[in-house]
Amino acid sequence: MSLVRAFKPGTPGIGRRLAALPRLVKASMRGDYDAGARLLLMAGAMLYIVSPLDAIPDVFLPVGLIDDAFVVTWLTGALLGETERFLEWERGRKQTGSIPGQIVKP
Repeated sequence: MSLVRAFKPGTPGIGRRLAALPRLVKASMRGDYDAGARLLLMAGAMLYIVSPLDAIPDVFLPVGLIDDAFVVTWLTGALLGETERFLEWERGRKQTGSIPGQIVKP
């Protein structure tokens, strides 16, 4: 029996990615990780999805759901990509004991 995978073999699963989100936000807020602008775009996308205001009102045009679907698709891809990048960053940091690109002062 074959299972359908959403990710490449060897990459983190959805559980690890979701568990990494709070650490990702915390590291970004501290300035250790460089996802600040991307996190703001993702937060804006979430607000757009739940907002009653829409670029194309769903009430007047049924195609208004298409823009919401586009934003959800983009947000899903952005979250999956960013969490994978963050987990790789974390793994590299743990292996070297430092932050890549960080200048260590004596």
